[in-house]
Amino acid sequence: MVGELAVSLAGHDKGTVYLVVKEDENNVYLADGAAKKYAQPKKKNKKHVQRILKGLSEQELEALETNPTDADTKIRRHIKLYHERKA
Repeated sequence: MVGELAVSLAGHDKGTVYLVVKEDENNVYLADGAAKKYAQPKKKNKKHVQRILKGLSEQELEALETNPTDADTKIRRHIKLYHERKA
């Protein structure tokens, strides 16, 4: 699920699109590049998010890890492109 776009199904952020940056057994860690940065992602239960689209390739994910200062810009751009394709 890491690298995919997901939408929040519950909570005050319901309907918000995020990029999954990490996951563990029960939770995913989400970033949108604005309110939730790559360095401090939002922790959310897996059952409260829905995958919507394959996001970044493995090479792009590695680039985020090696250059976290540029990561938020890339995440925002990717989410923006998703919204433009959806509209």
